[in-house]
Amino acid sequence: MMGPVSAACLLIILSTAWISQANGATCKKDGGVCTCNDQTKNVDCSYKELTAIPSNIPTDTDRLELDYNKLSSLPSKAFQSFTKLTFLSLNDNQLQALPIGVFDQLVNLADLRLYQNQLTSLPRGVFDSLTKLTYLTLRENQLQSLPHGVFDKLTELKTLDLRINQLRSVPQGVFDSLSSLSTISLEANPWDCSCRDILYLSNWIREKKGTVSNIEAAECDGGTKAVLEITEEEAAEDCVYPNTTTAIPTTIITTLASSNDDDIPELPVPQENFQKFLGYQEPDHLPTQPQCLMSISGYLGLMMFFVLISAAILYVIHFLKKA
Repeated sequence: MMGPVSAACLLIILSTAWISQANGATCKKDGGVCTCNDQTKNVDCSYKELTAIPSNIPTDTDRLELDYNKLSSLPSKAFQSFTKLTFLSLNDNQLQALPIGVFDQLVNLADLRLYQNQLTSLPRGVFDSLTKLTYLTLRENQLQSLPHGVFDKLTELKTLDLRINQLRSVPQGVFDSLSSLSTISLEANPWDCSCRDILYLSNWIREKKGTVSNIEAAECDGGTKAVLEITEEEAAEDCVYPNTTTAIPTTIITTLASSNDDDIPELPVPQENFQKFLGYQEPDHLPTQPQCLMSISGYLGLMMFFVLISAAILYVIHFLKKA
């Protein structure tokens, strides 16, 4: 006959076993694609040829690695549940753009890695919520410009990597709020040193020389001269670079407005481009058949857990009544 102490021990063992199993199931609800560690709260989904972020990654994840996949886009709410995330890596994917607000809930993020993607621009305010960020790499993308104020909220940032992009200049004051910066990489960009726009960067590099490492490596396009050596006489032109937004020139609008409808040729618009123009986005990653089956098994496990607990409690009560 089992005593009350033995019954209590059995109850604890059953509870612990079920909770451990439940944590493992939660970590593998994506069909076992990712490697998860319940103790360190790390989730590694690298090298899986993923085209979408797996669903049901634990919301208490601290470190999420999505490197070396085939992600070409992200839903705007891709990371909204991961408020405890401190490390996010999306290196070596095929990301062409970042949606507005994609990082807004990552208020504890300290390390963000986006190198070796295909980003040509950044949305305004994309990093504004990342006030604890200390490391940011955008290395080896195709960035042609930076939005005004893109780094204004990153007062804790220590390392910024912008090398190997297509930057020709940066907005006035773009680095002024980076009060904690200790390392910056600006090399391997086609910095246009003939335009006045380069003077802010040149003066900023000169001012931070000796306090920010690697800052002197930025060179003018062609490697003819260091950016910090450029003078006002050399950067005399008022250059205008193409805007990264899809603005329609005023002349075209005027022409279209003054033309008859019959004069305007009907141009075929690919469905994909039309959807992008309207801001259409594919729905978030839907659960696959294995995920649904695992969800059902999770519910069955939960029911079994409560049955076992109820039986153990009833046994303890029955034993105490006899005593």
